Formats: sequence, structure tokens, C-alpha cells
Amino acid sequence: MVNMKKLIVLLIAVTIWSCKQEKNQTKPNIAETLETYTIKQMMDNESVFGGSFSPDKSKLLVTSNRSGIYNMYTVASSGGDFVPVTASDSSSVFSISYFPEDERMLFEMDNNGDEIYHIYLMDGEGTHTDLTPYEGARSIFYVWADDNKSFFFTSNKRDKRYMDLYEMDLESFSPTLLYQNDEGYDIGGISHDKKYLPLSKAINTNDSDMFLYSLEDKSATKINPNQSANSYEDFSKDSSALYYTTDDGAEFCYLMKYNIADGSREKVMERNWDIVGSYFTENGTYQVTYINEDAKNVIEVKDMDTGENIELPKFDKMSITNVGFSRDEKTMRFYAGGSNTPSNLFVYDLETKEQNQLTNVLNPEIEGEHLVTAEVIRFNSFDGVEIPAIYYKPHQASTENKVPALVWVHGGPGGQSRQNFSSLIQYMVNHGYAILAVNNRGSSGYGKTFYQMDDLNHGDKDLKDCVEGKNWLAQQAEIDSEKIGIIGGSYGGYMTMAALTYTPEEFAVGVNLFGVTNWIRTLRSIPPWWESFKDALYKELGDPNSADSVRLRKISPLFHTDKVTKPLIVLQGAQDPRVLQVESDEIVAGVRKNGVPVEYVLFEDEGHGFIKKENQIEAYSKILEFLDVYLKQDKGTPINDCETMKMNSDS
Repeated sequence: MVNMKKLIVLLIAVTIWSCKQEKNQTKPNIAETLETYTIKQMMDNESVFGGSFSPDKSKLLVTSNRSGIYNMYTVASSGGDFVPVTASDSSSVFSISYFPEDERMLFEMDNNGDEIYHIYLMDGEGTHTDLTPYEGARSIFYVWADDNKSFFFTSNKRDKRYMDLYEMDLESFSPTLLYQNDEGYDIGGISHDKKYLPLSKAINTNDSDMFLYSLEDKSATKINPNQSANSYEDFSKDSSALYYTTDDGAEFCYLMKYNIADGSREKVMERNWDIVGSYFTENGTYQVTYINEDAKNVIEVKDMDTGENIELPKFDKMSITNVGFSRDEKTMRFYAGGSNTPSNLFVYDLETKEQNQLTNVLNPEIEGEHLVTAEVIRFNSFDGVEIPAIYYKPHQASTENKVPALVWVHGGPGGQSRQNFSSLIQYMVNHGYAILAVNNRGSSGYGKTFYQMDDLNHGDKDLKDCVEGKNWLAQQAEIDSEKIGIIGGSYGGYMTMAALTYTPEEFAVGVNLFGVTNWIRTLRSIPPWWESFKDALYKELGDPNSADSVRLRKISPLFHTDKVTKPLIVLQGAQDPRVLQVESDEIVAGVRKNGVPVEYVLFEDEGHGFIKKENQIEAYSKILEFLDVYLKQDKGTPINDCETMKMNSDS
């Protein structure tokens, strides 16, 4: 009898093992079926954002790059085809909003990335009008007035250094100056009763003083009792209180309420991460709060009557990244996505809980499972400081099939690599490159102590963090430790050049996207509308007009190009107002003198970052071609050491 029991158990075990074997045979490993996608396929993923409800809630006004450049579209709230509103083929068009009581629209547009935005009206006949036709001046929409008869915007048309506050009447479309900003404040908004302005003055790149300014008696009351980071969020619907975030006495920002009548303050909300935004919906029914939790958005929507958070829809391997409400507060639109998929737009009925998916932005030629879900990791740097990073491991990577890798450095300084979808990252990972997006010291999102660790120390300890990121990669069994490069844009481009200059043997190649190479020139030529932030920027990086210039020259790769020995590709937009084209021109010329392979890709019709699909395809394909030759080293013929210029049709 005992033997029979053993036999039955054995037969069951064999049967289970056979079933598992059969299942494994019917479902191959992703690496075995993985397709490699072209850059055109990857860039056919659509980018959609915004979502203003029409007055009757039947439609949404959104921005999409499905035409190859950003334009405005409408889409029915119940779902259906996108209907184009604009058809620009040069400068991108960004939707702002439907009018509160009719279907006229506002949108903004600059000139091929120069960041000098104007506000435009699109009427019911499809005719657009520049409402802010001020030559050389930028205008930024703020908010509609509560009575729906005007909107507020800021502009530097009076003085290119400072943004003044205006009110635009919807009958005459003539602006009225409400606040002349002679002191260089940042204007946060305006109270619902039009009596108060929140003003802030940067002390350094983390801290600022906040003031409540009375438009009636012209007085300004300081809100923050201590030096700290402070940011205006919203006014209460009755304009009796101002809500702001601060890190006073804490590492992370929390939400405070300032009662205007008596000047009292009270803490409203605190989490273990930065609260990065909070606002009330149209009638004050809900309070929406954004929390930057380990490099991704966590959103809480609180019912103000019950004090409890409402339950939001749940998704597998995705999260809700952004929400917006209809004016009657009964319908919500939201975006859901993740590191492995671009965000889709949904409409959600708050009463019935019914939701409609309005977009399917992933190119149908791409299998979703072939994309990679990022993993948050941490490693100890050279001095024991813990560094967070986001790791993208290719499906085809294994101990038997080691892959090359890149350290990815975000922009800034003070930016953050986040768990968002990136077509460029997924493209490189799909082609067998591991990516480690390092949030080096000085990155935001991990407390103010960590954020300020790189002040007046750029190109030193933050660079060492990136080198330690490379060392972490080299220790992974699936990584070819001899084939690790570095890539970054803007400040990340600077870090790329700093790595090739000051640690020339650490990284095998460098990819510099519009990176700073001469800090003295960059800090002297910042856009005029950054004037209110200039002193704070100088405190973090150094004053180029003082003795700091000695250190700034020392950390500027342009003056040390003779040290660069590894292959380099540089990509730049000619209209860039932040990192001038000359930065890239000169670094390319300097490195080429060493006989080092250099490729230079210049776009005449782009600014600080590439947003036109045609140019993205050109740029990203050049990057992969460069990496395949000089990092992966699996192609027989090297690319030419030449300059590529992408011209627009009007050049």
C-alpha cells in the first residue's frame, strides 16, 4: 500500500513536470522571439498630452505629434478619431484650453524652439490671431478668471528681464497691466477675487522667499518664517487662504496653508517624498496632489466633503501620471503609462466609474512585451553616499550574452531621471544596450540635502557618481564591462564631456546632446527672462564675472579638449537659447584636433531638445549607428568623421 502511494505521488510529479515543460515549450522566452525595431517604428509611437474639456464636455482639446510635429486636435469624450485643428509643418503648436463658455480655443507657439512663446486665439471659423504680438517677447498663459470674462498671462514685453502680469479681456482682447514686476519676482498666480498675488524670490536654486502681495494697497507680506524651498500651489476657493509647499525643517516638501486674515499657518499634508503640486478643482470639490515617489508620479484626489481620497483606476505595470477635471467636476480625464509604454488618454466618469480609452499611442507594429520595464536600483558612491538610478536591462542580455551599456545623465543641474517612457532609451535597449539612468548627487526628488550636494562642485563628485554607476554596471553579469559609454543632454551633455575630459579612460564613448562645454559663456548668455533666477544660478554654479571664473574655466571641457581620447558624437539645435550652437561647434573642433573620431549632427530648426519626429529619427538613428561602430563594435566599416546638417525646408 505504501509503495502504491509513492507511485501515485511520483506519477503526479511527473505529470506536473511534463505540463510545465510543455508550457515552457509553447511560450518561448522573450529573448528568443524579440524583434528589433527601426527608429521609424519606434518614433511612430504617438505623444499626446493636455486635455481641456469643451463647455458641454463632448470633446477634449489635446496636443499630439502624430503629424510629425505637435499640433492641436479635438477628440470626442466617448472616443473616436482625432480631428486636426491646426496643421503646422514648422513650429510646434501647443494647446492651452477651450474658452470657458464656447468652443473657441487658446494655443501657444514659439519659433522653432527659441522659447519665445506667443498666445494665439483660434476662433470658430478656424482663423487664428496672435493675442500677444510683441516682438522678441514671450507670453505665458496663467489661468482663466472666475467670471469667465478674461484670462491672466505674464509677458516680458515691457522689460525683457522680467515677467509682468496682465489681464486679457475677452471682449476687446486688450491687455491690462495688473502688476509691474520691477523687482524680478516670480509670479505664481492670482487669487480668485483678484486681490492677491503670490510672489517668490529665489535665494539659491533650492530656497526662495515667498510673499503675499496685495493689489489693493500694494503691500507685500512674507509668508515663510525661515529660509527654505517654497512654492505657491493654489488659493482656497473663497480666497481666504493660500496653499504652498515648503521644506522648512524637513528634507522633503510638504503642503502648508496660510490664512490671510490672521497670518496663521498650518500643515495640511506631508508624505515621505516631495509633494510637487496641489490644486483645487473648479468648484473646490476635490483637491488634487502630486507626489514625486521614487522618480514617478503618485496622485491623490481628495474629496473635500469627506476628507478621504477617492479610488482611482488601477492598471497592470502602469500608473496614472496626470489628471484633469471638467468644470462640473463629474468627469475626469487622465493619462496612464510607465517606463515600458507611452501614456494613453482616458476619460473617467466619477459617478458611474465608467472609463473610455481615447488613444492607443504605442505603434501597433511594436509588441508591448518587447519593451523593457525599468527597475529602480541604488548603489553606494565613492564616499558612501547612496545614489538612486533607473536600470533598463535588454531582454537579450544574459551571462552568456553580455551586452554593452550606457550611463544616462539627466539635464539640469538639479533635474531627475524618472520612470517615464523614452523612445530613445527603448530604441537603444531594444538594440541590445543596457541603460543606467543615474540620479547623481544634486538631483531633485531625494531630499534637499542630496539636492544641494553638488553646489559649486560640478564636474567633481557628481561626475564620480556617474563613474560609480559605470562600476555598478561593470559588476552585472549580463554587461560587457569593457563596453560602457556615457550619454546625456543639456547638463547631462556637460557631464558626458566632463567624463571624456577629466576621466578619459573610464568610458568607451560619449554621446553629447546639446551639452554645456564653456560655463563662463553659458552663464553670461542665459536667456534674459531668466534674470530673476540668475543670482540663484550663480550661487550654485559660480559667478562668471567674479573670481569664480577661474574654477568655471577649470571645469569647462572646452579648455581641456586635448585630454579627450574616446569617440564622440555631438547633437545640437541651432535655435537653442540655453546652450548656444557655438558650444557644440567649438567642442567638436577641439576634439577633432586630437584625431579622435567625432560626428556632429546639427539641426537648423530645433532648440533645446528635438521635438520634430523627422529630426528625432535622424538624431536617434545617428546615435545608434555611432554606438554600433564604436561601442558595440560589430560593424565592419566605421562611420565617416563628418558633420551632418539637417536643414528645414525654409532654410
